Amino acid sequence: MKPALRNLRNLRNLRHLPVVLMGLAGSAALAAPAIQGEVTRRPLNWSAIVMFMLFVLFTLGITRWAARRTRSASDFYAAGGGLTGFQNGLAIAGDMVSAASFLGISAMMFDKGYDGLIYALGVVAGWPIILFIVAERLRNLGRYTFADVVSYRLSQKPVRITAAFGTLTVVIMYLVAQMVGAGKLIELLFGTSYESAVVIVGALMVLYVLFGGMLATTWVQIIKAVLLLGGVTFMAIMVLSHFGYSPEAMFAGAARVHDKGLAILSPGGLVSNPIDAISLGVGMMFGTAGLPHILMRFFTVADAREARKSVLYATGFIGYFYVLILVVGFGAIVMVGGDPAYRDAAGKLVGGSNMVAVHLAHAIGGDWFLGFISAVAFATILAVVAGLALSGASAVSHDLYANVFRQGRANEKDEIRVSKAATVVIGLLAMVLGVLFEKQNIAFLSGLVLAIAASVNFPVLFLSMFWKGLTTKGAVAGSLAGLASAVALLVLGPTVWVGLLHHDKPVFPYANPALFSMTLAFACAWLASVLDKSAQAATERRRFGAQFVRSMTGIGAAGASQH
Repeated sequence: MKPALRNLRNLRNLRHLPVVLMGLAGSAALAAPAIQGEVTRRPLNWSAIVMFMLFVLFTLGITRWAARRTRSASDFYAAGGGLTGFQNGLAIAGDMVSAASFLGISAMMFDKGYDGLIYALGVVAGWPIILFIVAERLRNLGRYTFADVVSYRLSQKPVRITAAFGTLTVVIMYLVAQMVGAGKLIELLFGTSYESAVVIVGALMVLYVLFGGMLATTWVQIIKAVLLLGGVTFMAIMVLSHFGYSPEAMFAGAARVHDKGLAILSPGGLVSNPIDAISLGVGMMFGTAGLPHILMRFFTVADAREARKSVLYATGFIGYFYVLILVVGFGAIVMVGGDPAYRDAAGKLVGGSNMVAVHLAHAIGGDWFLGFISAVAFATILAVVAGLALSGASAVSHDLYANVFRQGRANEKDEIRVSKAATVVIGLLAMVLGVLFEKQNIAFLSGLVLAIAASVNFPVLFLSMFWKGLTTKGAVAGSLAGLASAVALLVLGPTVWVGLLHHDKPVFPYANPALFSMTLAFACAWLASVLDKSAQAATERRRFGAQFVRSMTGIGAAGASQH
């Protein structure tokens, strides 16, 4: 391991990357025969592999181009702040239309039917919140991370520490969902082991962030968003043509083929308890506004106007995508679920239901379209994991190292060096957790991430911008209460307590904790702030006026203030 890391540090440009990737692929191939389990081997699909490798080489070219233009912390964290609203909107759509969306939600509809829409509509419903509440003020107040906003008028050290831990928790859990999708995809495509596939994806993720920063990540997201929207559009058109362009015929066919019959067209297949359904919706809506890698994207544009335009464009792209996913999910029930060609000897879907969208691509367009969709799905995962890793690394380098340990005295080179080291650590951790969570549905994992983001990040972010009474003690109390309660309720709920720990019944009866943990976070932040009668609290309340002026006008918005 040490020689490998030393060689990685010695790479001064990207001309060696193809050799590095070939070495990783060779190691994975050698390791594959020794790893046994439930992996289903299939003949290699060379058309899919060729398109996959072409895309990887293309994205590495983008990374090399970006590396030559990444010279400062602003370039590394925020692409120099030079993106237009349209470009950033496409990149945000690329972030949100992730593996959990394309693979996971289509699989959720394939398995559960109607209730899979909750995961689609919840995310779309969250975007007006970001547009009308967060985007403009976030851009005017922050510099690189959402902790810049929260700590603007509060004490830097405690607020940044708690914000960084909240960010890292969300990032690591979201990375797990993406790694599971990537591992399954490459396992199906190459016939290698799941573990080896996760290692390959993790290595590529680290390389993209180390060399290209936000600029490379952004352009990979833009390109893959265009390719994915185009590919899924073609899939939806071909599915509808199979049913004579009649959605009614498609739904009737799905009900006829599915084991649950007409029940898949009714609510209750996934969430039957109304409180659980509301809690899931709350997590999806407000969690979207608390995702650190999405919030970070608003610092890549020049001003608040472009930030608002980013959300408008992203909303249109994301809403359009989820309409298409509805067709993909239900169409796959008939075209994949009813075709024995996509099942193994035991009658199970090859690669699991997470791969149903990939199977549908093969049913529609054969090996070459399977290759295209597989390459685009892989691009989706790479772009998202790179953005996640960058946001987690920025929390370590910008929030903890530069503003807590060095108290604003760190130079840019040291800050970027720490960020790159944190990227490597986050990548290794993501690989390990990706292997451990192999059997989980990736859409479900993303739902849990959004519940935590809604409980940890959104309450404090919202109160810091809109309530002058918030104090440092309130912000810390709210963030910690949201994190602790969300994690505790997840563990005590039916998913972990019964499903993983095999107890007879859960301590907490609901699988989705956001309604309760987010409410508790708001309550604790309010109570701790009201009870705080210190001189520091009074000063922090007075600073709200200056913060409000800057949040609305952008005057003095060159960077976050230091206290």
